[in-house]
Amino acid sequence: MPIAESELIINQDGSIYHLNLRPEHLAQTIITVGDPDRVDQVTRHFDRIEYKIRKREFHTQTGTFQNKRITVISTGIGTDNIDIVLNELDALVNIDFETREIKKEHTALDIIRIGTSGSVQEDIPIDSFVVSQLAIGFDSLLHFYDSQSIQLQEVSNELVKHLSWPPGKSLPYAVSGASKWINHMSDKNVQKGITVTNVGFYGPQGRILRLPLQDDTLNSKIASFTYEGRKITNLEMETAGIYGMSKLLGHHAVSMNGILANRAGRTFSKNPKETVERLIKYTLHKIIEFPG
Repeated sequence: MPIAESELIINQDGSIYHLNLRPEHLAQTIITVGDPDRVDQVTRHFDRIEYKIRKREFHTQTGTFQNKRITVISTGIGTDNIDIVLNELDALVNIDFETREIKKEHTALDIIRIGTSGSVQEDIPIDSFVVSQLAIGFDSLLHFYDSQSIQLQEVSNELVKHLSWPPGKSLPYAVSGASKWINHMSDKNVQKGITVTNVGFYGPQGRILRLPLQDDTLNSKIASFTYEGRKITNLEMETAGIYGMSKLLGHHAVSMNGILANRAGRTFSKNPKETVERLIKYTLHKIIEFPG
């Protein structure tokens, strides 16, 4: 049955509603960044750029890096935007825009996040890299979907008890990334970690400016949590949404985090742009080396 016009909104030029992309604009390997200006920072390493499209906070460029076709897209901040980006990227490859029907043959995308983050462990140094093996969402995105089959309920249950999680807050969910990408992106200089995805930058991440917090010990409790001998390593705002939506839609996602802040040590990088640039170069070359 065709998907209704109110549900799948296609612009007059045949592009998807928010991203303004048509199927031919998209590569099968996709890098997501939060900041629209960071798209240029990635694609300046490309050999060639085919398409440049920009609408709202969604800035997209598709081109080639060492003969590998890659799309780079900005998501903006937060999992609400991730819901838009992941659904529309999937629609571009798995829904026929002419018939408005789901294609019989599924296309799986490789989705690599390049983002910045803050560590909650004092021994994770500023300007280092963490690849998210597991993501825990403090947002509510996955709870709007039939997602129990992909959630790691035991992790969530243990964390809720450890944090004395208030019933008025959205229940945390846990989901893993694509193991083949996580293992490929890890090396002696990139550690695997558990990433918490927050719903905001200030209060939700334990920052106090003028407003008091509901729980000013939350970050220290997050840092002391362990699951099967693993600790939570870092905080950011998109990874759990990317992992959850990718898993539900049948795509392969990995999140690369440049650590700009050490929340335990209360310090911030002196060279954040340099750290992001190193992470971009590292990720691009690992994409080229990925088998298959």
